[in-house]
Amino acid sequence: MREKILHKSAELFLTLGFKSVTMDDIANEMGISKKTIYVHFPNKTKLVEAVSFNLFDMICDGIDAICEKAPNPIEELYSIKMYVMKHLKNEKASPQYQLKKYYPKIHSVLKFKQFEKMHQSVQSSLQHGVDTGVFRDTIDIDFISRMYFTGMTGIKDNMFFPPEQFGMDYLMESYLEYHLRAIVSQKGMTILNNFINKNQI
Repeated sequence: MREKILHKSAELFLTLGFKSVTMDDIANEMGISKKTIYVHFPNKTKLVEAVSFNLFDMICDGIDAICEKAPNPIEELYSIKMYVMKHLKNEKASPQYQLKKYYPKIHSVLKFKQFEKMHQSVQSSLQHGVDTGVFRDTIDIDFISRMYFTGMTGIKDNMFFPPEQFGMDYLMESYLEYHLRAIVSQKGMTILNNFINKNQI
């Protein structure tokens, strides 16, 4: 039952936002009583925390699986982008923003975990790109991986990128291309251009 509650809560939180969804909403959607939820989660904050970390772990596992199979670091980043977008439902309700505003402690811990995971993952990907000649061998891997995280976090800031003006899919696509064009070698540029041309609708 705990897993079912986590799954349904995640679905509602990502679609409607952490603030908007009540324990009553979750109970009604599942056809159970609020008491059943409270058996597993003493309050909404604990439920939000469990959902956030559960989603994080699931996305990390998915990213690890993508990294193992990707033919090159360029397609790897695009596959990760698609995977994250699919699981975060384009962040229609700006869950990151709501988490930061209404649950700042959870947001702070989660952001640090995200940074650790992404920093390690991107560093590994960058090194692989340098080793295979897809990225320039002069790039500063530690600096670039930190910049990548900063940029990915920055495009989710509604103050800088109002959602009515910029869709999240457009932002992630544009930032990814911006990031890659700054670091690819000539060989990487060919792979990137071919990939973009092949995947344009």
